[in-house]
Amino acid sequence: MNAMTRADEILAEPIVAPVLRANALPKPQLLSVEEAKALDIPRLTDLFKAHLNPGQFHFMKLLGFHKVKIERAEGMHYIDQNGRKILDFFGGFGSLAFGHNHPRILAARQRFQDEKRHEIGMAFMSQYASALAYNLAQCSPGELDMVFLGSSGSEAMESAIKLAERAAGPRKPKIVYAENSFHGKTKGVLSVTDGQLYRGEFKLVDNALRVPFGDIDAVDRLFRADPSIGAIVLETVQGGGGIIQAPAEYWQKLRALCDRHGVLWVADEVQCGFGRTGRFYAFEHYGVVPDITALAKSLGGGKAAVGAMIAKRDVYMKAYGTPKTAMIHAMATFGGIGEASVTAIEAVNVLYDEHLIDNSAEMGTYLLDRLKVLQAKYPKIIKDVRGLGLMVGLEFHDFSQTLPMVLRPVVSVLDDKLKGSLSGFVGALLLRDYDTLVAFTEYNRNVIRLEPPLIAERVHVDHFVDSLDDLLGRGIVAIVKDFVKSQMG
Repeated sequence: MNAMTRADEILAEPIVAPVLRANALPKPQLLSVEEAKALDIPRLTDLFKAHLNPGQFHFMKLLGFHKVKIERAEGMHYIDQNGRKILDFFGGFGSLAFGHNHPRILAARQRFQDEKRHEIGMAFMSQYASALAYNLAQCSPGELDMVFLGSSGSEAMESAIKLAERAAGPRKPKIVYAENSFHGKTKGVLSVTDGQLYRGEFKLVDNALRVPFGDIDAVDRLFRADPSIGAIVLETVQGGGGIIQAPAEYWQKLRALCDRHGVLWVADEVQCGFGRTGRFYAFEHYGVVPDITALAKSLGGGKAAVGAMIAKRDVYMKAYGTPKTAMIHAMATFGGIGEASVTAIEAVNVLYDEHLIDNSAEMGTYLLDRLKVLQAKYPKIIKDVRGLGLMVGLEFHDFSQTLPMVLRPVVSVLDDKLKGSLSGFVGALLLRDYDTLVAFTEYNRNVIRLEPPLIAERVHVDHFVDSLDDLLGRGIVAIVKDFVKSQMG
C-alpha cells in the first residue's frame, strides 16, 4: 500500500465528534439578573466592598449615600428601595441631559433590538455611525465636520490629543494644558489633567506644559518662548476645578494666538457641551471655533456609553488622510456600535425637538438668580454662585468663616483640613432631609456642583433652592450637629 492509498483511506473514514460529558465544566456560583435586582443593602454592601471599591465606600458612608439602593429612575428622579423619590441635581456629572429613561430614547433602542439590527459590523460601513457623524457635523459650527466615535470622554479626548500631535507634526510635539484641568483618567489625557490625586505616581508623557486657566498673557508668553508647542487643550468651562469660566476676551485672543503661532486648539466639551450651558457647545458663547473638540456624557442619551471627537477636516487629513495613515487611530471595536449610535442619533434629535438647549439657558438663569438671592441672605456661608446654563457651582466659605467671630481664630488653622466639610454636610443633609442629590468638585472641595437634567422645570429649581434655604437657615452649628447625629444613627 502506497502513501497515497493510505491517505485516501484515512480521508474516507467517518469523522466522529468526541462525546462531551454533561456538566464537564462546572458552573460557578453566579448571581442571576433577578438575584442582582433583589440584593438587599447589607448584601450589596458586602459585594461592593469585596469586589469593587472599599475605599470609595468610606466616603459613601460618610455622606449617608450607603443607605440608598436605587430601584429605578424616571425623569428628574431616582426612586429608592423605600419608594422615596430623590430629585437629581447631580445629573451624573452632566450625563443625564434627558433625565432618566427618556421615553423616546427607550423606544429607539427597543425598535433597534426588536428588528435584530447589527451591533458590530467593522468589516462594513455602518449606516448608524455614519448618520451620527453627519448629525454631529450638522450641529458643529465652522469647519468641524470629521468625527471619531468612542465609548467615553477619556477615549474622545485621547483621540483629540493624538490627532493634534500628529497634525502639528514632529517639530511641534508639546501640548499646553491648564491648572485645575480634568480631561480623563486614561494615561494620555491624565498627562494633561492637573490633579495629583489622579496622577498618583504614574509615569506620564513628558511633552505637556501647564499654564493658569484664563490667563491669556501666560499663554502668549509660553507660545512666544517655545516654538515646539503644537497644541493647547482646555475645558471651555472647568468642571472639576469648581465650575470656572474664562471671559469671552480670553477665548477670542486665544484663537488669534493659536492662528499666529500655528498651534492647534483642542476644546474639551465632554462635560460642558451638548447643550449643557445653553448652547450646543460652550465655546459658541464666545463666537470662536476650536480646531478639535470632544463630546461624551449626555451624547449617549443616559442609556449608552458614547464619546465623540470632532475636528476640522484639514486638521484630520493632515494626521490620517491617506490610506497609509488611515488606520493609525481608527475606531475601536465598540466605537460606533449600532445601538449606541442609534441612541445618540435619537438623543441629538430630542435635544432640538424638545428645545432642551433653550430650556437649559432659561432654567440656568433662573437657578443662578435664585441662588444669588440666597447668597445675599447667607453671605457668611455662601462665598460665590457662578455658572452657565445648567452647569452651576455653589461655593461655600472656608469653614472658620461661617462660624461666630469668637471661634474663627481657633478653627481657621484647620481650614485646609476641613475644606469640603461644609459642602459634604450640606450634601448629606439635602439627601437625608430633602430628598435631593447634589455633586461635588475634584479640586475646590468647597464647591457643590449642580448639573441637573436639561428637562428641569421651575418647580424642580424651586424645590432645590427652597430646601437649601431651609437647611442653611438652621445655622452652621445646627447643621454640624445634625450631620453628626446622622453619622451616629
